[in-house]
Amino acid sequence: MFKDNDHRNLKILVITPSYPDKDNLFIGESFVKNQLDSLKDYVKEIIVISPTLFTFKIMQKDRICENYSYDNVKVYFPRCFYIPIFYLSKILIDNRLEVIENLIKHEDIQFDLIHAHFSWPSAYIGIRIKEKFGVPTIVTIHENAEWLNKEISMNYPLMNSAWIKADALIRVNKIDVPILKKFNRNVFSIPNGFSPRFKSLSKIECMTQLHLPMNKKIIFSLGYLIKRKGFNYLIDAIRMVTEKRKDVLCFIGGSGPLETKLQKQINNLDLQENIKLLGLVPDKLLPIWMNACNVFVLSSLSEGNPTVMFECLGCGKPFIGTRVGGVPEIIISEDYGLMCEPADSGELAKNLLLALDKDWDVRKIESYSTQFAWDVISKETLKVYSDLCHINYDRKNRK
Repeated sequence: MFKDNDHRNLKILVITPSYPDKDNLFIGESFVKNQLDSLKDYVKEIIVISPTLFTFKIMQKDRICENYSYDNVKVYFPRCFYIPIFYLSKILIDNRLEVIENLIKHEDIQFDLIHAHFSWPSAYIGIRIKEKFGVPTIVTIHENAEWLNKEISMNYPLMNSAWIKADALIRVNKIDVPILKKFNRNVFSIPNGFSPRFKSLSKIECMTQLHLPMNKKIIFSLGYLIKRKGFNYLIDAIRMVTEKRKDVLCFIGGSGPLETKLQKQINNLDLQENIKLLGLVPDKLLPIWMNACNVFVLSSLSEGNPTVMFECLGCGKPFIGTRVGGVPEIIISEDYGLMCEPADSGELAKNLLLALDKDWDVRKIESYSTQFAWDVISKETLKVYSDLCHINYDRKNRK
C-alpha cells in the first residue's frame, strides 16, 4: 500500500506495444526502456508487459518473446492475436487485454500504478485493468502530430474513453496539450530525454572507430525509413550541398520499407559517394556516430518530440531539422541548431551549409541539454506518480 507519498515503495505496471529484448537485437520503443532505466532507481519494482503477436515461427526461435529481468525490472512478452479487417475498419480478433489479464493472474503481479505508453491499445488496456484493480492510470502519448490528429479525428469511443478515464495524460510536447485537455483536465507536458550514454566524446577517436575519412564533413541522420521521416527531402538537400562543397559525407542510419526506393534516388542523383544508407545501427554505436558527425539532421514531416534530437544535443552536436511537433520548443536558439519548414529541401540544404561552416559551442549545447537527461525528466514523471498515488491512497482511506 502506498503511504506518505513514498515513491520508493511503488510498484509500477508498464504497458507498451513493444520493448527491447534482453540482447537489444530488437530495439522497438527503446525510449520507454531508457526512461525506465532512470525510474527504476526511485521505485520498488517495475513490471513491463508488452503483448507480442504470434509469428507462427515453428523452427526459429523468436528472441523478442523471451521474458527477462534486470535489476528491479521484470519484462514479459505474452503471445497474443490481433487480426484487423482493414477494408471494413474493424477488428476480427484482439485478445491483448485478455492475455495481459491472464498473465497478471498467473504470475500474481502486484502493482500500485499503471503507466500505459501510446494511446492504442495500451491506454485502453490500462483503463480496463484500472477498472478491475482500482489503481491510478497514466497514459503517455508519444504519437507524432499527424498520428495524434488522426486519432482525435477518428472519434473512436474506446480510445476517447481511455483518454477521459485516465488519471493523467502525459504529452511529450507542449503544443498539443490544449487539445488533449478537451478530454482530460490533468494533462502534463513532459518531453523525451536521453540516456547517460549520449555524452561528448573525442570526435577523432569516434571517426577512427568508424573508419571515417578525417578530411570529410560528416552529416548523420537516423530513423525508420518511412515517408514521415522525409529522407527523400534530405537526399535532395545533400545534392544541393554537394554542388557547393565536395567534402561532405551523409550517413543515414535505420531500416524500413523505403530503403530500396531511397537507394534508387541516391543512385539516380549519382550520390553514391556522398550518401550511405547504414541499415540498422547497433545501439552501442549510436553515441559513436553522434560524436563522429559534424551535425545531426532530421528531415521529418511530422514528429511528437524526437528522442534523437535530445541524444544529439547530449553529445554536444547541433540539431538541424524541421519545425514539427515539439522541435521548436527545444531548439529555441540558433546556438543549438537550425530549423526549416518540412518538405523544403532548398531551405534544408541552406541550413546544412550554414551549420557546416559555423563554429558551434559544444560546451554550451551540452550545458543546455542537461535539463533533458532522462534522470531529470524521470523525476518529473515520478512527481506525477507520487501525486496520483497519494490522492488515490487518501480516497481509499476516506471510504
